Amino acid sequence: MKTDKVYLVGFMGAGKSTLARALGRRLGWHVEDVDELIEARERCTVADLFATRGEPYFRAAEREVLRRLLPLRHAVVATGGGTYADADNRSLINENGVAVWLDIPFPIAIERVPADGRRPLAADRARFESLFHARRLAYQQAHIRLDATAPGEELVERILDWLGY
Repeated sequence: MKTDKVYLVGFMGAGKSTLARALGRRLGWHVEDVDELIEARERCTVADLFATRGEPYFRAAEREVLRRLLPLRHAVVATGGGTYADADNRSLINENGVAVWLDIPFPIAIERVPADGRRPLAADRARFESLFHARRLAYQQAHIRLDATAPGEELVERILDWLGY
């Protein structure tokens, strides 16, 4: 499938940001990270934003950042873990490029995402697990599903093969 835009979607700890940089380098494309853009716009971390303004404010900022990225072409976009879970965002992403789901098993998410407050939705492990399972239903609507436990370079090669590059 030829495209000029790839959106990496998946749960926290799936490796979206890291893989976006590697894939962008290989393609020679722009790399954008939704969470980093929100932090730059709001001049604070995602954790601080959740603590001071709440999740609804964060989700509105996320939606706005995503909409601003729509015209950008030749880009790899690392979304936040919840970006694709929103039906409107999912529709925009699926129409604007190729959504690649980086799928990891729950034990890997636990291993990669500490409950130290840097990821506000990971602090309560029971809620974290519930969120993991609920979001999988949304992620299943991505164009491509990859087992993200594979090495990063292997994932880059799989995406390039699938895209025909």
